[in-house]
Amino acid sequence: MPGMAEGHILRDGLRDAAKLPSPSGELECDVAIFGSGVAGMTAAWRLAKAGRRNILVIAGPEPDGNAAGASMAGQACPSGAHYLPLPSMESRHVREMLADVGVIISDPFGHRPEFDERILVHAQQERLLRAGKWHEDLLPDEASTTQERSEHQRFLRYVEQLKTATGNDGKRAFAIPIALSSQDAQWRALDRLNFRDWLTREGYRSAPLHWYANYACRDDYGTSYEHTSAYAGLHYFASRAGEARNAEPGAVLTWPDGLQGMMRALRSKIGFGAHLDNSTAPRQMTGFAASIQIRNKAVDALVVQPASGTASLRTLRVRARHAICAMPLHVAAHVVEDMRGYGFDPATHLPQSAPWMIANFLMRRFPEERAAAQLAWDNVIYEGKGLGYVVATHQLIRVAKPEHAVFTAYNALSDRSPQDSRRWLETASPAQLLERAAGDMHLAYEQLWPYVERVDITLRGHAMASPAPGYLNNKGLLALREVDGPLQFAHSDMSGYSVFEEAAWWGEMAARRLL
Repeated sequence: MPGMAEGHILRDGLRDAAKLPSPSGELECDVAIFGSGVAGMTAAWRLAKAGRRNILVIAGPEPDGNAAGASMAGQACPSGAHYLPLPSMESRHVREMLADVGVIISDPFGHRPEFDERILVHAQQERLLRAGKWHEDLLPDEASTTQERSEHQRFLRYVEQLKTATGNDGKRAFAIPIALSSQDAQWRALDRLNFRDWLTREGYRSAPLHWYANYACRDDYGTSYEHTSAYAGLHYFASRAGEARNAEPGAVLTWPDGLQGMMRALRSKIGFGAHLDNSTAPRQMTGFAASIQIRNKAVDALVVQPASGTASLRTLRVRARHAICAMPLHVAAHVVEDMRGYGFDPATHLPQSAPWMIANFLMRRFPEERAAAQLAWDNVIYEGKGLGYVVATHQLIRVAKPEHAVFTAYNALSDRSPQDSRRWLETASPAQLLERAAGDMHLAYEQLWPYVERVDITLRGHAMASPAPGYLNNKGLLALREVDGPLQFAHSDMSGYSVFEEAAWWGEMAARRLL
């Protein structure tokens, strides 16, 4: 479970300087960035692109955060998020990044840029197993009744209308990043009820449509649709309006190791130096912040690192003219001195965070498919408890199938409360974790284990913020968005949910304030 040990150190109060060894050294920099997830790396990229060199990134418990990746038998695979939708017109910051790393190869700010074919997901993109048969769409017509098909078409038509709907301020009703969405009260009123109740109110009774809406909320928000704001539920469908010159609508971008591929490209562009004492190049160091304080209009932080060759800890003092807190807010609440002074009270403003399980299955060979169906990149099970599984080797263009394959199964543990799920993750046996991780794949394949060589399971106890009804008016999140001083805040939590575009937006905003 990445970051659990470090998180428990902070939770249990060991950040108190009296309980930690005295600093063994001191580092000074112009900008310190605490956290190396999407927000932190975006901030570092923007600062480096603008010519700032004296930047120090403190990686945190796991480099790349929710965009982390792994490798099995030499095959890259995701251990975090696995795709990025085609960026919308509002997501100019993402388009610029994609152009900078070569994923967009022409017309980055036009309506239909051209993308690198290797990063666009190849056909077949997705399929759904329902009633023992694979279908190409998550709402398959051939598996639905006439009444269900009518409701599906009505819902999809409405979503298409929402993609171009605007408010009285001229902004799109559902934009990504969410900070650029319309503030019109008629749209924001949707935040008062949950997504399930909205569907029922609007006359949607189709069980497959309700399953699809629930799946979407579990997929992006880690929680079920009865605990998701109706605004957020519709935002999932209506905000993703990006197009490509060389791809169909709804296409997505991915790498064999998911968003780790994008993070790797960003690190290359930032150009991290090899030595911490070299202020002429951006630097990254291991460790995590135990305390962050403002002293004499500058930032003073105590950073904890594992001591080389031992299991004990050592600490360093980091002093910076400016800093960006790019860590989850439930961590920042323990680390940043006087969060209430920034307008954020953890007791009332902290978003609920959902736990996730990500399991990578190293396959000796590809398992036999039902009725010779075609394996897709994303494979979803209608009857399953999980979110299905993606195939890391799908993006490798070869004449023959590779010797090994890696299937990555995702589970949002939304069938119980987040607190109960975290308790279960802490106490579950390896056999119990494996049973849950393999649940969807057991439904997909009559024989699974003869094909499996190894399974690596990543547990994320606080994987993502969940946008419950009322999240748009969270005064603490709104306050953190406006902070402008020596310490800036940048994390997808500030949007109330966790996706690449939102995390990148707040990293971009923090960097631009410093510039």
